[in-house]
Amino acid sequence: MAGPGALKGASPVSQVQQAETEIGNWLTRHLADPADVLQVLLQRQLNGSALLLDNLDQPLIALANHCRNILTSDYLLGELVRQADVEWGQRMDERPIFEKEGSPDQANDPYTSESVRGELAQLVRQLPETTR
Repeated sequence: MAGPGALKGASPVSQVQQAETEIGNWLTRHLADPADVLQVLLQRQLNGSALLLDNLDQPLIALANHCRNILTSDYLLGELVRQADVEWGQRMDERPIFEKEGSPDQANDPYTSESVRGELAQLVRQLPETTR
């Protein structure tokens, strides 16, 4: 029996948590990242953000806009790649492999500007039409 002041039919999960969960579930199904590093970082960046809070009723719009913002900014893309390298290194207990500007990509570098740009572009293409 619900105590006094409990709302009948109210969800025990907040709308913010529901939106964050929807994004996480969508990324799990659509992001090809075996180490789940990009999923963790994208989710970390979006959780509680103004972009998400402004789109609680359609959280995939927040995800689409966030990915587009990164894709249109070399700085934001570079930061995401750097964070992915650090996260990957921590998870694998290995030294991160950082890109060096002007140098070719290292064959064993799992997160490069080119690969992350491709993953984000693919995500945006897979998002429902309503987010475009």
